[in-house]
Amino acid sequence: MFLYRAAPTLSPVEYMVRSHRLRWPELLPWLAILAAFFAFPSYLALGAQVMIMVLFALSLDLVLGYAGIVTLGHSAFFGVGAYTAGILAAHGWGEPISGLVVGGAVAGAVGLVTGLIILRTRGLTLLMLTLAVVSMLGEAANKAGWLTGGADGLQGITLDPLLGLFHFDLFGRTAYVYCALVLLAGWMFVRRLVHAPFGRSLTGMRENTARMHAIGAPVRQRLVTVYAIAAALAGVAGALQAQTTQFVGLNVLSFELSGAVLIMLIFGGVGRLYGAFVGAPIYMVAQDALSRLDPEYWFFWVGLLLVVTVMFARGGILGVVDQIRRKVMR
Repeated sequence: MFLYRAAPTLSPVEYMVRSHRLRWPELLPWLAILAAFFAFPSYLALGAQVMIMVLFALSLDLVLGYAGIVTLGHSAFFGVGAYTAGILAAHGWGEPISGLVVGGAVAGAVGLVTGLIILRTRGLTLLMLTLAVVSMLGEAANKAGWLTGGADGLQGITLDPLLGLFHFDLFGRTAYVYCALVLLAGWMFVRRLVHAPFGRSLTGMRENTARMHAIGAPVRQRLVTVYAIAAALAGVAGALQAQTTQFVGLNVLSFELSGAVLIMLIFGGVGRLYGAFVGAPIYMVAQDALSRLDPEYWFFWVGLLLVVTVMFARGGILGVVDQIRRKVMR
């Protein structure tokens, strides 16, 4: 005689907790960051810049990969955060963490205001409006030379020791650890957000907006919310850039930067949460190597690599890894 025992039912909260526990492959990027600190002490400044770009690409993945908002003006929020933190530090507010928070808050406010306007549109119109936003902010920063330094860049940025104890040294040790901790906090926040019901609804809106409207989901409200959150994260990345380099130029409000971070995300994989961790280091290492080998035409080779990725590696490098894993398991 066999006794049938029903499987225990899980509440939605218990299911999400069990389904999205931290798995050991997710520790690999952080082990690599820790190992690089000891293995490459002369490249810590470059490592800090790579982590800043990872955080920036992670913020773009939130709007593009999960919410499906196509944008080519995400550098607008990166630049706003950079100029905010830089101006504060140049005028005597040199405390790093508070400057970081203010830079992210101002960028998030700009994202909220612009999102309320541009997210009323879709498709090509939305794409053009994102370009218009970054172009307007870039020209405003250029004209306000008395505040931003204009074409000469914002200089005279001086930071206090981190937590009053750790000075920003020439070797980049403090900056490296500082960027790693901020990236860890940003990644944990984004990971929790995309696995929450809010993040699941973003995926639903990306796949079928009409159906989400039909079931009563507040589509526009949530799109504006995630747009502002991603803007704040990009602003934090920009503030990190200003604080660690102690300089802000007009390039932080450029279309080229928006295109570069999009390429990073495509290399790694859009909508995968960890694509930023793969694509940003590959892009920056390739940029460094190719600019030394072919200083005049290095971007041609980056474009060729992008074409190969799009044609033969759908889903980026992480997409290829998933395909190999599925074939092995079969």
